Order: sequence, then structure tokens, then C-alpha cells
Amino acid sequence: MATRPIFVPNQIGTPGAAEMPIEFKWHPGMAKSQKQKSITELHASAQLLGYDRLLEISSKSEVELGVKLSAFNLLITTKKNNKIFTVETAFQGSKVFVRGGPYKDLFGLDSLAAKKDMRLKNSGSLKRFEFFGVTFPLEPRTFFYDWIYINALVQNEPLADAVKDFDGFTDIEFNPKKSINCQAHSVALYVSLVKFNLLDEALLSPENFLRILISHYERQNRNIVIQGSLV
Repeated sequence: MATRPIFVPNQIGTPGAAEMPIEFKWHPGMAKSQKQKSITELHASAQLLGYDRLLEISSKSEVELGVKLSAFNLLITTKKNNKIFTVETAFQGSKVFVRGGPYKDLFGLDSLAAKKDMRLKNSGSLKRFEFFGVTFPLEPRTFFYDWIYINALVQNEPLADAVKDFDGFTDIEFNPKKSINCQAHSVALYVSLVKFNLLDEALLSPENFLRILISHYERQNRNIVIQGSLV
């Protein structure tokens, strides 16, 4: 057995996403077929709790929409320079460390190569993110990833429209005990912002985005700050 979260968009109260841990039968192994068996089990367990319309967002998804929404595949285009790259390369290429970065040459690589670049492991502690002249703090810890992912999603209108009617989202590769950022979480945030009619306002600036979602980040364990303030 294993436990993984489903992310359910908030539709009442304040914008955000609930992280619901679900226990299910795990199928070990690295093969895609094994991952898909685990996805089926996860969704079946969640459906017993009333979450019928679920979408797996990863390269292991059995649904084409879910594969296209993987951060390894979802493309973002910069407004000023018309540069095109994946969310994953945007995220990795924006990291600034104590001894280097941002490594902007990663923007020209494929997602897997960018993620595995050894400089990301050998440059000391992560200090911040810098994305085309805009600086993002490390806290809340998923802030920058969510911002980049949702901006990319709205640029891909057919994909953005297709996710609006799902009850929740999963990513079988995401283990909250080992990872922080999650594409399924970002999609759930997007849907919640749409439901609250706050998407356009949130995307006016990173500051607006953080202000609108600050209550969500303060409630989310992976974004809790040990010292200092969120804003």
C-alpha cells in the first residue's frame, strides 16, 4: 500500500487547493505500465470518497491531456523575447545558487537534460529564482513553480479549457515526503482561480499572484516557513 495526494480546487472560501492523502495499492517497478496500474488504483480509491472526475498529470498518464500537461511537455513562450521552452527547463534554468546560476543555457535543452545538469547539484544551496529579470524568493516554496506553470497553462488555451471540469488532479511521481513542487497542485490552483474569477488579476504580476494565494500557501504544509515571513 502507498499514500499519495489528490489536489482538489477550492470553490468556496478562498482560492487554493486541498491536498487529500489517499491510500491505495501500489504496483512497484519503474515501467510505465506499472505506474499506470498504480494510477488506476489511486483513482479508484479516490472515487470511493466521491472524487469521480480525476486527471493524472504526468508523462505516465493514460490520457493524452495529462501527458501534454506534464511540466516536461508543457511549453511557455516569453512575451518580450518570444523564447519557447518547457516549464521544467524554465524552472531549472531560473535557479540561483550560492556558487552560480541562473544557468540560462538550460533553456535550450530538453527537459530531462536540464533537470539532470550537474551544476544544479554542485553549486551550493539554492538562494532564489530569477526568470528574465524578475526575482522570486524561495518562500512560499511552490510560489515560483506555480507562477511559471499557470502562466504556461493559460498560453495553451485548449489545455487550459479542458481541465476546468475535473474534480481533482494527481501526479503518481509526486511524493510529498520527498518533493515540494507538483504539477497537479499547480493545475488545481489554476482551476480554483478560474472558479473564483481571479485568474486575470492574479496573473497581472507575481505580487498579485502571491497576495491572492497567500492564505492557501500559509495553510499548506510544504510552504510553511520555519523562520521569517511569507511576504
